[in-house]
Amino acid sequence: MEDKKGQKPNNPLKQIAVLTGVGIQMGVTIYLFVLLGKWLDATYNTGGKAFLIIFTLLGVGVSLYVVLKQLSRIQD
Repeated sequence: MEDKKGQKPNNPLKQIAVLTGVGIQMGVTIYLFVLLGKWLDATYNTGGKAFLIIFTLLGVGVSLYVVLKQLSRIQD
């Protein structure tokens, strides 16, 4: 059903479900990048946690990018 302006009315339950999914996706993305960093540190044994730090920060950056893209799509 559409309102007078030709737009669909907002369903708050749908928006909550979408935002919950975005949060879960962000957490899973960061977790997978952390696992990749740990695996690279264990495989190449650099003596430090360089890969863990790099891939954790990369995971946060990627997940923030994806979240911002999804939120801009929701607002349109």
